[in-house]
Amino acid sequence: MAPTFVRCEFPASRPGAEPGEIVPNVALVTLDRPEALNALNDALLSQLVEVLRRLDADPECRCIVLTGAGSRAFAAGADIREIIGETEASLRVEDRFARWDEIAAIRTPIVAAVRGFALGGGFEIALICDMIVAGDDAKFGQPEIRIGVIPGGGGTQRLTRAVGKARAMELTLTGRTFEAAEADRMGLLTRVVPAEETLGAALDLAATIAAGPPLAVLAACESVAAAHELPLSEGVAEERRNFHSLFGTHDQVEGMTAFLEKRAPRWTGR
Repeated sequence: MAPTFVRCEFPASRPGAEPGEIVPNVALVTLDRPEALNALNDALLSQLVEVLRRLDADPECRCIVLTGAGSRAFAAGADIREIIGETEASLRVEDRFARWDEIAAIRTPIVAAVRGFALGGGFEIALICDMIVAGDDAKFGQPEIRIGVIPGGGGTQRLTRAVGKARAMELTLTGRTFEAAEADRMGLLTRVVPAEETLGAALDLAATIAAGPPLAVLAACESVAAAHELPLSEGVAEERRNFHSLFGTHDQVEGMTAFLEKRAPRWTGR
């Protein structure tokens, strides 16, 4: 039997929680190769895509927290021993980076909870996530240039859109590692917290999102993501379509009625 490199807890529980105390509608997905700093081998990536797809299809799952086992790394990049023998032809035939695209296609919001190293492919997966909660011990970087290649999972594109050409160029061409405080100043992170509070803070954020109106949350995610992909006029048009689509839903009526009646809304995802 193949080893399991990805653990999934749904519904999730907070660190140190009492037995049976859960975070409703939130899944906790853990990259689990701590002895290899959660390096991304083929089996781990396949399992990660399978788990995320399953959660994405479950209407009870409204937010996902993605983290790495242990405190040393979220994911320290690709497993170099596994890819050193690849050729241009084999990479094209295997379409190895298709898994990054499959992760990016997950519609359920994903919060990355990052401690320790998030390097190379690990950094690229964090960039794909919708939000990043980082411990103050987190370290980020795209060190591929140091081993004679470049990022291949979208790193040059997503990093440039997040921090601008000049910073992205410097980080990609030098491959230097930078800490959470600098990543936060660049605007890469949702928040930085003390290291031991990282997972709890990510779960709290996910719980707040999961408690919101599911259809509006998805529409908001799609609209914000469009800002990275589309010119302004097309992005605004996408936002407007999403806005219009929410009218006539049960949650839109419920939310506005609850506001007028000064009570808490009861979301159903319809």
